Amino acid sequence: MTVPARTPARPGLPSPELGWRVWPRRWPRWAPHAAAAWGVMYAAVQVVWAAAGATVPWSPHVAYASGVQLALAALALLAAGACLATPRPLARRGRVAVTAVLAVAVPVFAMGMASLPAYVVTLASLSGVESATGFAHVLLNTVGLALLLLVVVSHRRRLRGRCPRCGAGHTGDGSGPLVHPPASVASRRTRIQVYLLMCGLLPWAVVKTIWTLGGDALSVTAEKWHEENAGGSGAAKALASVGIDVTVLAALAGIFLLLGLMYPWGQVFPRWTLLLTGRRVPRLLPLLPAWLSAIGLSVYGVVLVIYAPLSAADVLPRIKPDGAFTSSAGITWMVLFGGLAFGGLGFGLIAAARSYAARTRPVCAIATATDATPGNRSAR
Repeated sequence: MTVPARTPARPGLPSPELGWRVWPRRWPRWAPHAAAAWGVMYAAVQVVWAAAGATVPWSPHVAYASGVQLALAALALLAAGACLATPRPLARRGRVAVTAVLAVAVPVFAMGMASLPAYVVTLASLSGVESATGFAHVLLNTVGLALLLLVVVSHRRRLRGRCPRCGAGHTGDGSGPLVHPPASVASRRTRIQVYLLMCGLLPWAVVKTIWTLGGDALSVTAEKWHEENAGGSGAAKALASVGIDVTVLAALAGIFLLLGLMYPWGQVFPRWTLLLTGRRVPRLLPLLPAWLSAIGLSVYGVVLVIYAPLSAADVLPRIKPDGAFTSSAGITWMVLFGGLAFGGLGFGLIAAARSYAARTRPVCAIATATDATPGNRSAR
């Protein structure tokens, strides 16, 4: 029996056997199409919700109006068209139009996923989801934001004449293997900045721990606190029985992520990971949750930090006691503490993630080969 000869791959193209491995490498090619498909689906969902009068909460007490939903649908369609235009050569007006649409779309859809950390904590504590449409809306915005950011990055690199995948200046299609830098520690300046921002968690965590351990603080008694949280999940009650609040536990997970972004064990799996020891940590494993959490936490924290003192000074309406709180002053202080905690953690994640992204950014192997040529070495 004669075995047919394997068809050789064309120069510059990967072999068919490696297709599944090459697909992630070609994200600058498929990201605009994926973002465009998301935009059409997002617009359709918003139109259906607006026509059906569905309640889609933006915050616990504020829902999207039907007019806002239709405006979001229109923006998603504009973003879809802009994404499809990014890989093509554009005139100056076209580049300005695409840049303007993406500059508006990214922050708008980032605001739409600001509640993602709250949903993550709720799901982690097994407390269920209060609004299915609200959760679906946050997920749609999160997916769209991730795809739009990929398109923005590749578009900027194309405009600068760089490789849309790695950002280096080289020839080729950019679908070859990558060269990763060695593990490193964040700069001293970044570490100090992150540690100072982490201090914003202390007042909020201390008050939460006092309540959980049976103490009184900020006009809230331990008895009232436990009554308000009696309807929580079994996991949340079990943690509370040993003095651990589930939201404080979520904050500790955020701190763990922060440390991983700043130190080498966030780039190469350490010994305590057993079977993964010594392997390279995929960049998106810490970066994706860091960026997605940081956006919502930082925006929410800034809003609370600004609102609390303005409310105390009667510039804005005073915050009325709610739930376990019996005084306006107590709940205002807790709002401020929450803003410092969420904002500190959010901006800390931004600083650490930026450092991690810069320290771990790989380049196409063809770029390092080009730099290693005798002509390039002598030119340096």
